[in-house]
Amino acid sequence: MHGLVNRAIQSFLRDTYGVDLWLRVTQDARLGFTSFETMQTYPDAMTEAVLGAAARRLARPREVILEDLGNYLVSHPNLEALRRLLRFGGVTFADFLQSLDDLPGRARMAVPELDMPQLDLAALSDRQFRLTCCSPWPGYGHVMVGILRAMADDYGALAVLEHAGSAADEETITIDLLEPRFAVGRPFPLTIRGVGHG
Repeated sequence: MHGLVNRAIQSFLRDTYGVDLWLRVTQDARLGFTSFETMQTYPDAMTEAVLGAAARRLARPREVILEDLGNYLVSHPNLEALRRLLRFGGVTFADFLQSLDDLPGRARMAVPELDMPQLDLAALSDRQFRLTCCSPWPGYGHVMVGILRAMADDYGALAVLEHAGSAADEETITIDLLEPRFAVGRPFPLTIRGVGHG
């Protein structure tokens, strides 16, 4: 597993539950260290050990932790750059959904060695979609559910998302876009403060 993924899990657990919880997780998982390096690659078993230890410590299912991780990746102030990257996918939440097929390619442009799961969006109607996540790492679909929920809130859309199950290396998410403009979305200036014209 790429160090960026492991570091994201580490940051999520530390920022959400505190340093003490993270240190206990590293001990339970028998890592032998307390911080992942972003540009290294680690055995998948190490990632699974961390997730298992966190699930036991928090008394929460692995799937719920992964969904919360996805939400964190979009909504936490420390990760504004990722939110901005995703928001450039479109003006509306529906536009953003249509851009998901290109997301793995865009991620590889930034980090070539990052093996992002393939995403395949099927539009069942103008407001119903099915997203297929192809990855050998079980649980990526739950991370995507968290990301999609946070992005729907970001756009001000009302959407119902459900992890519809797994088969082989595929996980399916159903998306019902109930109201595209349900609430005022988060502000999204095209330029970061201090950059561009005033």
